[in-house]
Amino acid sequence: MTLLLILILVFVASAIGTVTGFGLSTVMIPVLVLFYPLPETLLFVGAIHWFNDLWKLLLFREGIRVKLILAFGLPGIGATILGARLIFALPGTVLYRILGVFLIAYVAFLFVRGAFRVRQSPLTAVIGGALSGFFAGVFGIGGAIRALFLSAFDLPKAVFIATAGAIALAIDTPRLAIYFRQGTRIEPLRFWGLLLFIPASFLGARFGKELLDRIPQQHFRKVVAAFLLILGLRLLINP
Repeated sequence: MTLLLILILVFVASAIGTVTGFGLSTVMIPVLVLFYPLPETLLFVGAIHWFNDLWKLLLFREGIRVKLILAFGLPGIGATILGARLIFALPGTVLYRILGVFLIAYVAFLFVRGAFRVRQSPLTAVIGGALSGFFAGVFGIGGAIRALFLSAFDLPKAVFIATAGAIALAIDTPRLAIYFRQGTRIEPLRFWGLLLFIPASFLGARFGKELLDRIPQQHFRKVVAAFLLILGLRLLINP
């Protein structure tokens, strides 16, 4: 039953992430962290997300821009290592409350994001890479921040997806290694369940792509944002 519920969550989160642009982790982590320790949740969801990064590279490899990947990825790697180590230095209750505050702030950011305009420059890439890397390391959620800074470079869609996937892969790999080196492990049942969850994430993304033209994206994003706000309040008040 647990595997079935997680399988459904993976599929739904992947579909929602595709339709809204939030990313799979944005939906899965706030839900699973209600039932499992944060480090284990980050490792588990991060493993699924890692394969999602890889698929973007394989599907849009002609759009890869190496210089931009290095500009975002190098500061992102350093920041994500710092963030990943931080979660082992703080008590669990404190981490959950911080995650709650982060989700509330994240929802506020999503609603006012259109008002932000980031200029194209090398500094933009460094700041964007560092911020997205740090938040990915601590909370597993950094895609929207990375997308905001990456959008300043006015990339064609295929180039944007491939470059974002490569940057995410560069950030996800060291943070997952840190979680593992610090002793975090995935419970055996869910570990072997990855054989189902990873394909389910791909099918969810395909399903989300089909829904993209049928569902008003802005309205759907607001519904998901409200859901994240509720989870954020829950973690803040009763971690």
